[in-house]
Amino acid sequence: MIDLALLRDDPETVRRSQAARGNDQSTVDVALEADRSRRAALSAFEELRAEQNAFGKQVARAPKEEKAALVAQAKDLAERVKQAQHVANDAAEAASAALARIENVVIDGVPAGGEADFLELRRVGDVPAFDFEPRDHLELGELLGAIDMERGAKVSGARFYFLRGIGARLEIALMNLALDKALQNGFVPLITPTLVRPEIMQGTGFLGEHADEVYHLDKDDDLYLVGTSEVALAGYHKDEIVDLADGALRYAGWSTCYRREAGSHGKDTRGIIRVHQFNKLEMFVYTTAEDAEAEHLRLVALQEEMLTSLGLAYRVIDVAAGDLGSSAARKYDIEAWVPTQGAFRELTSTSNCTTFQARRLDVRHRPASDTAEGTAKTQHVATLNGTLATTRWIVALLETHQQADGSVRVPEVLRPYLGGLDVIRPLDEGRAAR
Repeated sequence: MIDLALLRDDPETVRRSQAARGNDQSTVDVALEADRSRRAALSAFEELRAEQNAFGKQVARAPKEEKAALVAQAKDLAERVKQAQHVANDAAEAASAALARIENVVIDGVPAGGEADFLELRRVGDVPAFDFEPRDHLELGELLGAIDMERGAKVSGARFYFLRGIGARLEIALMNLALDKALQNGFVPLITPTLVRPEIMQGTGFLGEHADEVYHLDKDDDLYLVGTSEVALAGYHKDEIVDLADGALRYAGWSTCYRREAGSHGKDTRGIIRVHQFNKLEMFVYTTAEDAEAEHLRLVALQEEMLTSLGLAYRVIDVAAGDLGSSAARKYDIEAWVPTQGAFRELTSTSNCTTFQARRLDVRHRPASDTAEGTAKTQHVATLNGTLATTRWIVALLETHQQADGSVRVPEVLRPYLGGLDVIRPLDEGRAAR
């Protein structure tokens, strides 16, 4: 949730943020009124409860002959306290619901508008040029015996697939390259749960307008399949006070991810660009609110190092406010060039969620105190996330490094993870069919 102090003291900033996202600004006024009602109801309840406590002491001290009348009054007061508590609880629920409709306040400089209103920050690398007709990643994957969509659909349905042979090895190589990059930069590796409780999914902001993209086991379990290990990593320190005295806490979560891809029918249905299941190594950081923007740029730099080392041409964009998830205050996408589409396509993104997720999940830290007693008040941390490798990268790798005979050059940085293999060659037709 957003900072209540900001909402109360500077509602105009929240209104501007809602407008930049294309959201209804009236949600701010509704939330302010709900917050006032909650505080008034809570104050009335606490006053009655204090009166009840004081009256209870009076009853205890009263002479025996007065007790009967006082006990009757106490019962009436108890009923009033009970009713006031119900009113306070209802007001608190209404306030929570109203606040939940306000998305994270975007950072100054984030472009306003929707999906098409991003700001391109830079382009890096040379777009590949071929003296032959390039094949798309699926045709290459089938030639190499790396991707099997037909059997994936037979086993699990549309948008499922098998990575086989060199395809499976290539994904594992990518993930291990990313893991080594994370380790070299101080990230603690975690293999995370892929099923999480509703409060964790809600806390990270994935049960808002995009809830239809999430798989839910709703019969006996009431658990959600994650679309990114960000969810489990955000919940890792739920209800804790973490120690940031020595700097940010940085984790690298390796997990399988699941997305319904609701609303994308007919879009990117060929190959493995938009699928229901994939693997991903996700960076996740807990840091102070003051250091969050610098940490965000650090995560982008690590992603760029990965893509540059793989020989991919890419661009970095500052995503427009209306295309941010509800938790993100700013998001940078990195899009790699996909030759057969003649376009840049998103391979990785990184988001600064400021304190939005941490407020929902109650993750705090205790700043260095300027008092001898060390009694500094706790503050909510800032959380950030960013992808360091995922299955979709295979699309750009195969297409960028393909050769006329259908073979694919292996980027030098990946070769140690593939036993020194420098070129992936097509299988003969009989072997590819097996």
